Amino acid sequence: MVAIVKRECPTCVTVVPVLAQLADHGPPLTVYSQDDPTFPDGLKVEDDTSLEVSWSLDLVTVPTLLRVRGGEIVDRTEGWHRPSWEALTGVTGLGPDLPELRPGCGSRTLDPDVVDELAVRFGGHRLRSRRIDLAALEDEAEAMFDRGWTDGLPVVPPTEARVLRMLEGTTRRPDQVVAVVPPDLVECTVEKVAVNAVMAGCRPEYLPVVLAAVDGYCTHEFNGHGLLATTYFSGPVVIVNGPIATRIGMNAAGNVFGQGNRANATIGRALQLVVRNVGGGRPGGVDRATLGNPGKYTFCFAEDEAGSPWEPLSVERGFAVGASTVTLFAGESPRGVVDQLSREPESLAASLAAASLGVGHPKVALGIDAVLVISPEHARVFREAGWSKARVRSEILARTVRRGAELVRGAGGIAEGLPAGLEEVEIPKFRDDGLLIVHAGGTAGLFSAIIGGWISGPGGSQPVTVEVSS
Repeated sequence: MVAIVKRECPTCVTVVPVLAQLADHGPPLTVYSQDDPTFPDGLKVEDDTSLEVSWSLDLVTVPTLLRVRGGEIVDRTEGWHRPSWEALTGVTGLGPDLPELRPGCGSRTLDPDVVDELAVRFGGHRLRSRRIDLAALEDEAEAMFDRGWTDGLPVVPPTEARVLRMLEGTTRRPDQVVAVVPPDLVECTVEKVAVNAVMAGCRPEYLPVVLAAVDGYCTHEFNGHGLLATTYFSGPVVIVNGPIATRIGMNAAGNVFGQGNRANATIGRALQLVVRNVGGGRPGGVDRATLGNPGKYTFCFAEDEAGSPWEPLSVERGFAVGASTVTLFAGESPRGVVDQLSREPESLAASLAAASLGVGHPKVALGIDAVLVISPEHARVFREAGWSKARVRSEILARTVRRGAELVRGAGGIAEGLPAGLEEVEIPKFRDDGLLIVHAGGTAGLFSAIIGGWISGPGGSQPVTVEVSS
């Protein structure tokens, strides 16, 4: 038997007579004390004031009584409960003068002033990243700016304690390779993602979403290298579906693209920091964007599934209802669509189609995908008319088909356009599967938004959806 106690715990003091009974009449007993190697008096006590044993046992409560056989823990009980102690030890009549039940106290390993120190002292060996020591007079924020680790905004210093705490957000091993990150094609481990998630300001429960986003970004289909190297505006847009979005507090409602939500802001930022710090993708280097867009700091939001009249994006893309997913889309800044008068679905579909013609350029066709984010007030128009998402998409796509005569070079006095010879051809704006539809936003405001993409198809970037795992 092994017992772990501390003098400061009233229940531990209460069970001292029971420990004495076990020492005299029970199986062999070893007692560890977390705070005083002389407690309990009169018993042989092992000093665990370093808390190494308690930490290795993952203690929550003292007293904890363990049965150990062949070096393995086969059973345990916490606090004082006479029937449980008697069943565990095989000794009856324990503590006859004690109450039958007395809850224990928190283990010292959980004390706020030591928990991080213990994690570093006893768990730091799990980390493989190079340690950087700063001089005493160095400012942490400025030091990280100087070393080029930031996206232009201050980052959180990735101390060992913070990284270990971040890794508690996943069951995956720290040394497991998540992906090979372009442009430098560097293997990125779970630990490296955790380091950048700390820097971005993530909470540990966000880490599985960040891992899925990194995985999706590094696929051949998404083509993160090409997206980074293009002179176009776009960067990765992260769309989260499923229960995890609610569980970690993501915003799918008002100001969904804006500031103020920690999960939305930091998940997208963590992905970008991985691309920068692991993959080597930095502006002025491989990142050759002419203008870029503010979403290249972070562009991440959740779909409002609870208020949606349609199936979520994840289900459309082949995942089960209730699955948590991340969809990566190579997108530019959202452009607003204002229609405050349409009350019939045909009128609203025509409005959304007309607004989407400007993606890339009004004379660009079939070359760029888009995400249409329909707000609740606009979605209500379609819901009340009984239109499915498939019908909304098909009606919009039908209204974006134009005669080649309007799109060829020189038409309308504009040199930009499609090659000559297509004047008599009917040409759609988007591919059949090139318009993704997502429901999100506040419940007030007859506005929707279009997020234009980059080059569509195999030569550019294709949307990628990855399931989030723990």
